[in-house]
Amino acid sequence: QVQLVESGGGLVQAGGSLRLSCVGSGRTFGMYAMGWFRQAPGKEREFVAAVSRSAGNTRYADSVKGRFTISRDNAKNTVYLQMSSAKPEDTAVYYCAAKFTALTHIPLEYDYWGQGTQVTVSS
Repeated sequence: QVQLVESGGGLVQAGGSLRLSCVGSGRTFGMYAMGWFRQAPGKEREFVAAVSRSAGNTRYADSVKGRFTISRDNAKNTVYLQMSSAKPEDTAVYYCAAKFTALTHIPLEYDYWGQGTQVTVSS
């Protein structure tokens, strides 16, 4: 029902900023909570941030709280992850995901996933 395409990944210096975008298809984007997850080589996919369907609630992993900001624009079917004060340990493939309908941090509870975008933070 929902196709997700991430963009905005790339190389950034430690301490720098990067903004990731995820565009969803369909007319039901606003019915889904949206999340960002990341996976580094040899590690399990981990929760980064999530936002409720109308953006009234957000949740962040402790490792990124205060540095990353998740937001969404339902009119554009887009969710964003603003990454600031980037650290080398932020290096990973970042995925956006959609869940009908309530916010959660658990990957298995998400219904749809994008293909991922690589973020590399140099030291």
